[in-house]
Amino acid sequence: MKPPEKTNKLFDRVAAILEQARTNVVRSVNNQMVIAYWLIGREIVEEEQHGKAQAGYGDYIIRDLSRRLGKRYGKGFSVTNLKYFRQFYLVYRDRSPQIGHAVRGRLPMPVDKSGHAMHDPFDPNLSWTHYRLLLKVENEHARSFYEIEAAKHRWSSRQLERQINSLLFERLLKSRDKEGLLQLATQGQVIEKPIDTIKDPYVLEFLDLPESHRLVESDLENALISYLQDFLLDLGTGFAFVGRQKRLTLDGDHFYPDLVFYHIKLKCYVIIDLKVAKLTHADLGQMQMYVHYFDREIRTMEDNPTIGLILCTDKNEAVVRYVLDEKNRQIFASRYKLELPDEQELAAELRREMKRLAAAGNDVDMRKK
Repeated sequence: MKPPEKTNKLFDRVAAILEQARTNVVRSVNNQMVIAYWLIGREIVEEEQHGKAQAGYGDYIIRDLSRRLGKRYGKGFSVTNLKYFRQFYLVYRDRSPQIGHAVRGRLPMPVDKSGHAMHDPFDPNLSWTHYRLLLKVENEHARSFYEIEAAKHRWSSRQLERQINSLLFERLLKSRDKEGLLQLATQGQVIEKPIDTIKDPYVLEFLDLPESHRLVESDLENALISYLQDFLLDLGTGFAFVGRQKRLTLDGDHFYPDLVFYHIKLKCYVIIDLKVAKLTHADLGQMQMYVHYFDREIRTMEDNPTIGLILCTDKNEAVVRYVLDEKNRQIFASRYKLELPDEQELAAELRREMKRLAAAGNDVDMRKK
C-alpha cells in the first residue's frame, strides 16, 4: 500500500530534524575535541616550563605521555600529534588567558579576563583538521584571514588547503593598502565594490592543462565549465553562473563573451573573457564594448554597472592605464596561472606591486598640486 502524501511529508520533516541533529552532534564533538587538544597543549607547555632546567625534558614528557595515552585511549596520541597540540596552544594561547573549573565532568571551558565563559573560543564549523592546516600558515594576518573565511563559507579542509596553497591571502592583498590588510585579517574578504572581488593572478591548477602557448581559448573555456565548482571557489563568494558564449548582436554582427556571471552581493553582471596570450589594447576595447552593451541592453534598474574581467597570461600595466579611463571602476585585467604560484616569487612580486602603487599615488598627488 502506497503511503499517503501527508505521511510522506511527515517523514521528510522528521528526517530533516534527525539529519540536522546529527550534524549538530558532529559539530559539537569536533568543537569539544579542538578545545581538548588546546587544553592538552597547555598542560604540555606548562609542564615543560616547570622542568625547563632539565635538558631534553620536553621530549621526554611528550614521549612518555604518548606511550601512556596510547595504552589507554588507542590511536591519535602519537608524538607528532602531541607536538601539534603543543603548537596549537602556543599559536592560539590568547584565545583564553584563563581556564575555568570542570563542571559535572564536562571539559573546563575557557574564560575571559573578567571570568565570563567563552563558550566558542574556536569556531564550531572548523574541525581539528582545519586547525592543523592553519598551523602551517606562519603569517599571523594570513592565518586569521583563512580561519575567518573557512568558517564563514564552510570550506572543507580540502578547500581550505587549496586556498592556502594557492596563496589566496597574498593575491587579494595586492590591491589593498595597510588598512586593507587589517580588514582582511580581522573581517575576511568584505565585498563592497568591484575591486574587492578581483585577484591577480587567478590560479587554475585544477584544470590540469598544458602550458598556455599550447592552448586555444576554447580549450580553456571548456575546462573551466567542466570544473565550474572549483572555478567559482577561486572567483570567490557571491558569483552565480549565468551562461557561456552569450550572443550579443549589433546591427547584424554577432559577438560572444566567453563567460557571464551575476554577482549577488554587488548586484551586477560580471563578464569574463579568456585570453591565452598577453593582453592587448584590442582586448580591452572589446571588453569595453561588452560592458557598454550589458549596461544599455541587459542591465535593469535594480542592477549596478556591469563588471568586465579579462583573464590573460600576461599584461602591460601601462597599456591598461592608457586604454582605460583613470576613473575606471568597471573593467579589470588579471593574469591566470595553470600551476600553484611559488610563494617567494609572489612575495617579491607583491613588494614590486606595492612600490608601483605607491609611486602612482605620488604622481597623482603631484598632479593635484
